[in-house]
Amino acid sequence: MKRRVGIGGLQSSAATRNQYRLIGESLSVVKNDVMMAQLSTFRSQLEDFARKHKNDIRKNPTFRAQFHEMCSKVGVDPLASNKGFWAELLGIGDFYYELGVQIVEICLATRSLNGGLINLQELLDLLRLKRKNAREPVSEDDCLRAISKLKVLGSGFEVISVGKKKLIRSVPTELNKDHNAILELAQGQGFVTVEEVESRLSWSAGRAIDALDTLLEASLAMIDDGHKDGKRRYWFLCVSSISAVVGADAIAI
Repeated sequence: MKRRVGIGGLQSSAATRNQYRLIGESLSVVKNDVMMAQLSTFRSQLEDFARKHKNDIRKNPTFRAQFHEMCSKVGVDPLASNKGFWAELLGIGDFYYELGVQIVEICLATRSLNGGLINLQELLDLLRLKRKNAREPVSEDDCLRAISKLKVLGSGFEVISVGKKKLIRSVPTELNKDHNAILELAQGQGFVTVEEVESRLSWSAGRAIDALDTLLEASLAMIDDGHKDGKRRYWFLCVSSISAVVGADAIAI
């Protein structure tokens, strides 16, 4: 026959659990204090590092991307404000602000050609052309960081992935899976035909035409007729080179 635990045993068990709880809370506080102290030390070291290497951070895009990665690990955002320690030390807040303005200008200048959807590499090429006399070189990482700041302003800018390419959307156009599939297919040669969409994606003619018509209405595609095979080409400048098609001089940036 099992012996029942009396009131004294229950009180003792409760007291033990309470002791364990207090010990756990104490360890948690100590652990948190140690982590905060380590974080403070790391941030201080990060500031010393930034002072020592500020010229490399400004002029070397790869070094700048690595610096941003170090900052993110300790919760520091040098782009959060144009004022304060980081902006005064590095001036990178102004750099990304200027970059953001130039990205907006390029997107506006090319919107009539690509419907507000531009290939990230194409954007970077046009940005470098626009900034050819600037001291600081620009990388893909710089572009993405500047665009992330534009999103905070509610400006409608967004980075989307289609296949292996990153596209920048500057208009509130909603793309579904069918649209993305066509854009990915078009990456091979810059255009698709209805027949190619049917064959490669195993779609019906109606589904292919419906998706292509939607992309046409959104100004994301351009029609090219008059070929010997009688097949209409749907060109997508957002996945090909705008400057290669219309010439860089035709883009007022």
